[in-house]
Amino acid sequence: MRPTLVFDYDGTIHNTMRIYEPAFRETYAWLVENRYCEEQPISSEQIAGWLGLNSKEMWNSFLPQLPQKVKDEASHRVGSSMVEQIKTHKAVWYSGAKEVLNELYEEGYQMLILSNCKISYRKSHWKEFAMKKWFSAFYDCESYDFAPKTEIIHNVQNQFPGPYIVIGDRYSDLECARACDSLFVGCKYGFGKENELEEADYLIDAIQQLPEIIDLTR
Repeated sequence: MRPTLVFDYDGTIHNTMRIYEPAFRETYAWLVENRYCEEQPISSEQIAGWLGLNSKEMWNSFLPQLPQKVKDEASHRVGSSMVEQIKTHKAVWYSGAKEVLNELYEEGYQMLILSNCKISYRKSHWKEFAMKKWFSAFYDCESYDFAPKTEIIHNVQNQFPGPYIVIGDRYSDLECARACDSLFVGCKYGFGKENELEEADYLIDAIQQLPEIIDLTR
């Protein structure tokens, strides 16, 4: 029986920094302008490190002292900016991603997305990239009150019986794989920090390597 492939999205298929960094910097400028925080230099590397966290985790990590109302507004601004960029075709997938998905789909694999994203973000990407061509479902964390992937995966199991292979770029994806007793393929080209994926069953440096790895698991 072929396993169901459970993909993370940002940093695994979608090269998120193309739209996340501009959205974050625009929102950060608004926070500084309104004196919600003092301006400080923020590197692209630091911004990339937040990818893979849900929005609540990100703002609690970056500016925990902000009132919740301000965190919610900042999160809304980032999300709205990213959705607008998706609608104007600024979002990009990693080179080779569509070809890899075509190959896996033609080989008969059922594929899902499980992402720490919001509903509007999911819907925008689903439409922009015509994702129903490859994927049976796209799970976002907002629909589950921003629960961690280790909890959402149990809803996946209820709808799509295993076995599974989980593919992602962050430690939360590895934890997700372990929560459903599955193999994990770590994507080194994504946004994970050094050694974050060292417990992965397999590692890839580019998405083009994924079909070969999947074949090794059979």
